[in-house]
Amino acid sequence: MNKKRNTILFLLAGTAANVIIMIICFIIIYVFYDLAIRPILPEAVIPWILLLIFPASIVSAFFIYRGIIKLISNKIDMEKYFDPIFGNRRRPPRKDN
Repeated sequence: MNKKRNTILFLLAGTAANVIIMIICFIIIYVFYDLAIRPILPEAVIPWILLLIFPASIVSAFFIYRGIIKLISNKIDMEKYFDPIFGNRRRPPRKDN
């Protein structure tokens, strides 16, 4: 496989993994809320709490995914197997006329 194909597959797998991690985080946070916090709060607050659970799952999934990517990048050389997504980081020197 070439680097471009590896990069595309890595991005697709990473996106799918991030969505799955987010769903798992949402379920865990919701179950914690349902068992521990919901009996304490009044009924009027429940819709607002549910609106906070979704962004909390996104943020927690981001940090978990970021940690997983750091572990992977420490174990393998990313530049050896993957193309840069946004091109080279270094710009070529400017030619003065």
